[in-house]
Amino acid sequence: MTDPAAGRFAGRTALVTGASRGIGAAIAERLAAEGADVVITARTLDAGTRAAGTVSRSGGTLTDVLDRLLAYGGKAAAVAADLADPDDRLRIVPEATSALGRPVDILVNNAAANIARPPSEISARHRATMLEVNVLAPMDLTQAVIPGMRERGAGWIVNISSGSARPTPGPPFAAGRLMSGMGVYGTTKAALNRLTNAFAVELDGAGIRVNTLEPRGAVATEEALARGLDGVPKDRIEPVEAMAEAAAALCDCGPERSGLLHVSLDLLTELGLGIRALDGRNVNVT
Repeated sequence: MTDPAAGRFAGRTALVTGASRGIGAAIAERLAAEGADVVITARTLDAGTRAAGTVSRSGGTLTDVLDRLLAYGGKAAAVAADLADPDDRLRIVPEATSALGRPVDILVNNAAANIARPPSEISARHRATMLEVNVLAPMDLTQAVIPGMRERGAGWIVNISSGSARPTPGPPFAAGRLMSGMGVYGTTKAALNRLTNAFAVELDGAGIRVNTLEPRGAVATEEALARGLDGVPKDRIEPVEAMAEAAAALCDCGPERSGLLHVSLDLLTELGLGIRALDGRNVNVT
């Protein structure tokens, strides 16, 4: 494993949401590989259990990811919580701070609820869930970490967004029902993009960078591969390592880069960065 003492994030603390699998787990590992002490949060702590005690059918758990993080030699902890529950999520930052022994330097709001339904058909419960997880939870967590970041004069906040936040071009609307079903989810991500910019404007001059990151195409997580990406053109698929590398770059950017919407592969090209394996060793992962 990479020596965490030699990494660019040595001495920094990070909190990553939605980190029991997929993009969140990859970002958490990439940060830990370069020395960060990392707290991960999601609903699923162990196989078969969630924060509220309900049965989980998820393909990943916080415990699985935590084992990988601890192998890098730094400090790591897991907080099982339901981001859709306003009361439950308010304990995440205090518990993360307690586990890390100091305030959070890096916040990655990755958790997302995506319930694909046309806007005329989506239920009040489903739209409320997406609003809570995709907009209000990142807002609450950001508000919770800002005081400590202000005191230290530095901080990095990365919100994971989606290309579905952009309006579908037309008419005619060639994407049809598929993009209609992503419309409410995309609306919440558009709100997250705007919220990111609003926080950046407020925090300008405080040393706190707030940015949004979205993938260029479909991300080849284990879950996505299990569902099948056969119908997706190869040039519209990117490895999960690309999102992790781009997120890591935004977790180490200067104060002049804030309030911006970044696309993963485009950002890496702009910065002249290759795609590294999650342990940071090999470059140009495909």
